[in-house]
Amino acid sequence: MIDHLKTIAGLMPLAFSSILSSSAQTSQKEITEQRPNILWISTEDFSPHLGCYGDVTARTPNLDKLASEGTRFTNVFTTAGISAPTRAGIITGMYQTSIGCMHMRTISYRRSVDNPVEFTAVPPHYVKAFPEYLRAAGYYCTNNSKTDYQFAKDPVPESIWDDCSKTAHYKDRPDKNQPFFAVFNYTGTHESRNWDISDVKTDPSKVTVPPYYPDTEIVRRNLAKMYDNTARLDSVVGVLLKELENEGLADNTIVFFWGDHGDGLPRAKRWLYDSGLNIPLIIRWPEKLKPGTVNNDLISSIDFGPTVLSLVGTKVPVHMQGQPFLGDQAAEPRNYVFAARDRVDASYDKIRSVRNKNYLYIRNFYPNEPYHIWVPYLNRMPIMREVMRLDAENKLNEHQKKWMTDTRPPEELYDVNADPFQLHNLADDPKLKEVLDEMRIQQKKWSIETGDMGHMNESEMIEQMWPGGIQPVTDKPYFIVNAKEDRGSNNIQFGGTYSSPMTLAFYCPTHGSSIIYTTETGKNPRWKLYNGPLRLPKGTHTIRIKAVRYGYMGSDEVEGVFLIQ
Repeated sequence: MIDHLKTIAGLMPLAFSSILSSSAQTSQKEITEQRPNILWISTEDFSPHLGCYGDVTARTPNLDKLASEGTRFTNVFTTAGISAPTRAGIITGMYQTSIGCMHMRTISYRRSVDNPVEFTAVPPHYVKAFPEYLRAAGYYCTNNSKTDYQFAKDPVPESIWDDCSKTAHYKDRPDKNQPFFAVFNYTGTHESRNWDISDVKTDPSKVTVPPYYPDTEIVRRNLAKMYDNTARLDSVVGVLLKELENEGLADNTIVFFWGDHGDGLPRAKRWLYDSGLNIPLIIRWPEKLKPGTVNNDLISSIDFGPTVLSLVGTKVPVHMQGQPFLGDQAAEPRNYVFAARDRVDASYDKIRSVRNKNYLYIRNFYPNEPYHIWVPYLNRMPIMREVMRLDAENKLNEHQKKWMTDTRPPEELYDVNADPFQLHNLADDPKLKEVLDEMRIQQKKWSIETGDMGHMNESEMIEQMWPGGIQPVTDKPYFIVNAKEDRGSNNIQFGGTYSSPMTLAFYCPTHGSSIIYTTETGKNPRWKLYNGPLRLPKGTHTIRIKAVRYGYMGSDEVEGVFLIQ
């Protein structure tokens, strides 16, 4: 439960408006005027390949227009080069390494053997997905519909979203004046959409081939396919923005556009170079952010959730490791951003990185492992197959061969301004010893301060989270009655007749659980987030409740019928 958010800015939670007495309710119109809507448009496997970022090949008129109306952020980096660990960090505002969500994926541990172990991570009990705080503050929260949070299979706990589905939309909120936080995630830029290069619209001769790829027809066609997917993304963004205008909501809605990590291509996705971590971020905030501006501050993807809380006037929980970069709670800009790579599908790895505006430092904990660890999913990419073919034929040049070598240096250091593709490792340059020492210190400090769980064997971590390999179960919740008929020490009831005025609270014994409830009947009710006692008016009320704890199995549902006289 998040009872400390029971009252925010003097307003009672709107989720309870259907059963609270009129004297306790606050105008939805008043809240809408005080708080903006938030529209998140996210896409997968996407570096800043947009016209507004200077990419002359990209055909992105809608996103370029969005940037001209807002702010384009240039130094935004994810905490991992792959989706699930990054998304676990984004939804919680915590490093994935701090909450046991760093392996890709938690649900596929030992996936390459005959007896795979499936599990979900169990974050610390105080960790919540930030939309829970928004819901407690009166926001209608929808996700359409990517999750990949690592601490739950789909469906994810109902405490996080009002609606999490392929049809979820802010237009479905029961009260059209209720402020919303809505996520639309586009999957058309995902790595898998680059596999088929038989038909491309972008002219392969016009693409720029990064120096770590061989310049062949297959590579160019693969890159061209990526630009085709980008053009389709731009069209989808245009539709979402036009829809917002048609609803008359554009002036009171903050729009975010971002990618979940770098390009879904070899040496980008899964790697901790800028090609794998640097993402676009465009924010349009009417009347607050000057149109067409550029922000060069260092930003981490775990800052997104805290920033949303800051923008809507909700206090950012102290435990969150992300920091707001906009709104009343905006922090001083970061000096460093951090990232991690751990198990990738079936192959274990451990890499950590630290970046500031001038240098990228990478520590390889497995220096005897090859750069190109075994990832069958990656090997379906035409570029990857082309690189493997040319490597076998000994036809790769120095820069192309580097990430196909059988060993790695223990440390890597790059001048990101002079060497934007991170080709020249300067870790052994005596002139940069002080820089190397400082980056080492920052990496070790971050690891200690954030409780990097990558130091633990995964099997040991699973045993702590799922003792004996059995998923913990959330205890069922209880109704707690506060009426003149029952104010004793054992006032746990499952229904009954009571005098008005009275209140009804819910309780769950499981540490860190959230409780949801509904007054609807049927198989697919709208579950509301419990955030404090309900004041039941006179009449008959059928209330269903259940509890959820991240990483645990959800509780059984409990139903009570209460007659208030």
